[in-house]
Amino acid sequence: MDGEDGFAVHDVVSVLSSPNRDYLIRNNGNQVKITSLRGKKLGLYFSASWCGPCRRFTPELVEVYNALSLKGDFEITFVSADEDDEMFKEYFSEMPWLAIPFSDSDTRDHLDELFRVSGIPHLVIIGENGKVLTDSGVEIIREYGVEGFPFTPERIKELKEQEEVAKREQSLRSILVSDSRDFVISANGMKVPISKLEGRLVGLYFSLSSYKLCVDFTSKLVDVYAKVKAMGESFEIVLISFDDDEESFNEGFGSMPWFALPFKDESCRKLARYFELSTVPTLVMIGPDGKTLHSNVVEAIEEYGIQAYPFTPAKFAELEEIEKAKQEAQTLESILVSGNRDYLIGKHGVKVPVSDLVGKNILLYFSAHWCPPCRAFLPKLTEAYHKIKAKDSGFEVIFISSDRDQTSFDDFFSEMPWLALPFGDERKESLSKMFKVQGIPKAVAIGPTGRTITTQARDLVADHGADAYPFTDERLQEIEAQYEMAKGWPDKLSHGLHEEHELVLTQHQIYTCDGCDEEGHVWAFSCEECGFDLHPKCALEDGKGTEDDAMDEEKPEEGWICDGKVCFKA
Repeated sequence: MDGEDGFAVHDVVSVLSSPNRDYLIRNNGNQVKITSLRGKKLGLYFSASWCGPCRRFTPELVEVYNALSLKGDFEITFVSADEDDEMFKEYFSEMPWLAIPFSDSDTRDHLDELFRVSGIPHLVIIGENGKVLTDSGVEIIREYGVEGFPFTPERIKELKEQEEVAKREQSLRSILVSDSRDFVISANGMKVPISKLEGRLVGLYFSLSSYKLCVDFTSKLVDVYAKVKAMGESFEIVLISFDDDEESFNEGFGSMPWFALPFKDESCRKLARYFELSTVPTLVMIGPDGKTLHSNVVEAIEEYGIQAYPFTPAKFAELEEIEKAKQEAQTLESILVSGNRDYLIGKHGVKVPVSDLVGKNILLYFSAHWCPPCRAFLPKLTEAYHKIKAKDSGFEVIFISSDRDQTSFDDFFSEMPWLALPFGDERKESLSKMFKVQGIPKAVAIGPTGRTITTQARDLVADHGADAYPFTDERLQEIEAQYEMAKGWPDKLSHGLHEEHELVLTQHQIYTCDGCDEEGHVWAFSCEECGFDLHPKCALEDGKGTEDDAMDEEKPEEGWICDGKVCFKA
């Protein structure tokens, strides 16, 4: 039966029972009568031991359950998707609530179907009257924890409205103080009142001590923090940790000179939601007035270090101007020469001076043998390289390796016809930082002046091959114009220069027109059987579209819209 708002209403006792069973079980084997659930809110938890997201969510649910079970009006029933009784028992031993016996597969299957479970973990919340309050229990618990109780749409709406008010009236106290805590802690366990931080610039550092990116950034942040404090500035940092165990938290926090929220503090999840956290490490800057100054200054600290302090809009505008000036002054030698390292290597380790490449178009190719997308992209880039070199011998590619050892580097470089930085060269790190290389393969195009043309050359080569050269905005506009022009051309045509077969409109990177003997790009009318190619200009002068194309070009009847394949009533 459905309620007035469309949510289903169930008799919990009949839904959870079977002809031979009127009880649920606890993980110690005790039986609990299903009738004892009447008058309580009930969570049906669909989960399995083999499911990674389930194993990560269950501890969060346990925490919420333990906080709510003291009231006596909330219960959870585990509906297992495990494959055998042993796996069920092992997983159920971690849960303080009830379960459908593993042996009753008919009821478990029926509940899956009744509540339309298409993925796990899945948590359905049922009210005291049997009405389904929400089937998004997992998302609600993840976002709001125990604060989401009683998990009704009205409660979630109320919480969202509270958050909006909090953002409008934000202060350091509203961010960091909770009902049970008005302090942060130092590494030695001392409680420091949050009032001591008011009026200061405060960084909220969201981190996970086991995550390498966080470990690497923490060391840089420690350096910046020490320098700012040495300047006598009113600056503090508060760690908001996502560590799962206290030992990891203590070990990570022990190396930090700033404050933290206590381990597993209820505000950690709340703050992640409040600041719409999408990644770690994240460092949110709160100004002396308690308002958010910047949502994440990690990248700024990575790039500029203490120069980014005090992280104000004015400072970022200043850094942007500095960056523009650097880009304007950039030369090939300024990015590729470091001390006495003023060379690249070719085949057999032959040294090629960077000065030999000045004034040429260069592609910096960040890649590695262990990376499957890199290996898949290499043939495409190699093909484009040869075609570009055929018309511009000055063009060059430089391989910048992320391989783990010399052998892997040598094996991968042996497949490439271009130059490379030597394996393990210190310039690799500065180039990765300069061009913000966060994933590979990546290709950066450098023009004849030494300035950066684009950092998205990998996508351009993948989409257009050699035809994208020299990767400038002007060239891309030409390509887009050619694509736009093609919309009015027929898909097929017959031509007097090739009467044997129809010519089909196809995409080509570079070809020689068999009509005018000139080079063509992007589009050609081609014979798939003979390899005959005509430039659209030549083909359309004498070509005649097929009957289907002529029909496509007719205007539709009034009141109809045609997309070239089907006509619809307007």
